[in-house]
Amino acid sequence: MAFVMAPLTYAPAYKIVHDGRTSQSYEVENKKHDLLRAIQETERGLKTTPDQRSSIEEALVTVEKYDAGEPIDLAKLDGTWRLQYTSAPDVVVLFEAASRLPILQVGQIYQKFECCNQSDGGVVRNIIKWSIQNLLEENEGATLLVSAKFSVVSRRNIYLQFEEITLQDISISEQVQAVIAPALLPRTFLSLQILQFFRSFKAQIPVTSTSPQRRSVGGLYYLSYLDNNMLLGRAVGGGGNFVFTRAQPFVC
Repeated sequence: MAFVMAPLTYAPAYKIVHDGRTSQSYEVENKKHDLLRAIQETERGLKTTPDQRSSIEEALVTVEKYDAGEPIDLAKLDGTWRLQYTSAPDVVVLFEAASRLPILQVGQIYQKFECCNQSDGGVVRNIIKWSIQNLLEENEGATLLVSAKFSVVSRRNIYLQFEEITLQDISISEQVQAVIAPALLPRTFLSLQILQFFRSFKAQIPVTSTSPQRRSVGGLYYLSYLDNNMLLGRAVGGGGNFVFTRAQPFVC
């Protein structure tokens, strides 16, 4: 398999209670579980039938209605979110490429929001773990970061202004390490320098516009649902929808 899918361990809540607020919270949890169950066999959006897409959209809308109209809580948004599903063409094309090219592996994809103690925006980093079979470590041999500033432009919309693309965290495979520095031979200064070069390699490419007449590359993003463990979003203009779940903090 060319890419990996994070296990969905989100547990449903079926407890029946009589308090109105608590009853609604359990109802929301069950609807969120229904959504995760609907996307579970899609390989993060790579393989979906028309019926599946219809069911997923229905489940999305059902969850979204519980948070409709509420302003974005940046304190709650802050942190790392793991992608579980998307219909965005610019992301699905990565999965398609990996399915066609067995040597290419697409691992976990995250969004990391840095907006704690902010009132009108912050920084977001799209994090893609990827690898090349036999050349880099499996699934997470390298990290691609796409960094952007974001500003809150309405109660539910944020505008992303992309700033930089970074390639980092290169981890070469054991096979390649053995070629550079064979285990049965003394490691030379040169071989150690080569290994250290790969470990510390970091390439940064700015994507901001250098012309004052041109606006930097960006996009409008609608956060349709947000709570402590789920984030739903839609790229405005038909760019697809996204389902994220809370992940462990990611250190860039």
